[in-house]
Amino acid sequence: MVRLADMPDIDAQHLRDKPCPQLPKAWVPAKPLNERRFALVTTAGIGRRDDEGFGFHTNDYRVIPNDVDSGELVMTHNSVNFDRSGFQQDLNIALPIDRFKELADRGTIKGVGTHHYSFMGATTEPLDYEPTARKVAGHLKADGVDTVFITPI
Repeated sequence: MVRLADMPDIDAQHLRDKPCPQLPKAWVPAKPLNERRFALVTTAGIGRRDDEGFGFHTNDYRVIPNDVDSGELVMTHNSVNFDRSGFQQDLNIALPIDRFKELADRGTIKGVGTHHYSFMGATTEPLDYEPTARKVAGHLKADGVDTVFITPI
């Protein structure tokens, strides 16, 4: 990811001017990690090769099965300023699926959800995601997930 200081002034200022809504600290009562079932949500615009790519100013999402082969995932984030090199070297930069499987195998966390979710960030205002996020929250709840790890790319 590029540093603001290394970006053209107009791009850096655009990022500084983006609103950042205040979110609640937690939506569920706290419990130990080894009692939590996790799912991953990213805004890196990741999907399976046969999924439709993300469009500009969209708030839709892609479903990523927990057992997907990493070679099946592609990034269709459409920002020209987006650096994909980290993702190309290691999927876990944007979607730490392997790390969470390791945590589950060690018993550090209770488990990992059946599915994870990806949005394409950067072009839509955060509050515009709310209707879609509520839909995804329903899927997560049905999957027995009680904790979400978000990678805001």
